[in-house]
Amino acid sequence: MIELKSTREIELMREAGRVVAGLLDHLTTYARPGVKTKDLDQEALAYLRTHAAKPAFLGYRGFPATICVSINEEVVHGIPGERAIASGDLVSLDVGAIVNGFYADAAATVVIGTAPSKAQQLTRTTQRALEAGIAQAVVGHRLSDISHAVQQVIEREGFGVVRDFVGHGIGRALHEDPPIPNFGPPHIGPRLQVGMVLAIEPMVTMGHYDVEVLADGWTAVTKDRSLAAHFEHTVAITEHGPDVLTQRADGS
Repeated sequence: MIELKSTREIELMREAGRVVAGLLDHLTTYARPGVKTKDLDQEALAYLRTHAAKPAFLGYRGFPATICVSINEEVVHGIPGERAIASGDLVSLDVGAIVNGFYADAAATVVIGTAPSKAQQLTRTTQRALEAGIAQAVVGHRLSDISHAVQQVIEREGFGVVRDFVGHGIGRALHEDPPIPNFGPPHIGPRLQVGMVLAIEPMVTMGHYDVEVLADGWTAVTKDRSLAAHFEHTVAITEHGPDVLTQRADGS
């Protein structure tokens, strides 16, 4: 069942969203060549504690880290460790926080140093796909209008839309109904209502969209080992249009 949040609950989620947005800003600045992914994770945990927030991912279904760091062909759920970031890497940072019992979730892919133009196009397209999906998060639209808008942007540029992982509702739990695919025909599924809060998150590949999970049980990579990108925002449906609860300082 889709849970509708009250105005007060959305304001509480906004607090979590501000923490998540600030953490993403901090990590994208901190991520540079030579930094190990475990350093990013430790930095994230310290940031959350400083801001009176709890990590949403640590311990979730056994996940062993505060954030997900996925590099190059890794699509989502990369476990931070000893790997050092290198110039030219695409680093996807997925972060979540709990504040006052409410969750927020967001992600961004960062190009480290100089990367080929096609890789930069991949990240820009994934971000534009997220923006297109958010633009459809309007009262009276159908859920699949979000999905269709995302897919249209991605496939227009010749990239692949991951099918195995989807967006989700969010609120008192990290994952709530409804699931939100990043593909599909428009005008189907439940109508969007005031009080819905959705984590919209395109996951995009430079090659084929098929993925596989590595032996660690978490890290999802492209089967063809092509590059991948991931962007996400937590978005509330309001009578005035979509309200991005995890919007960052630069407006992204």
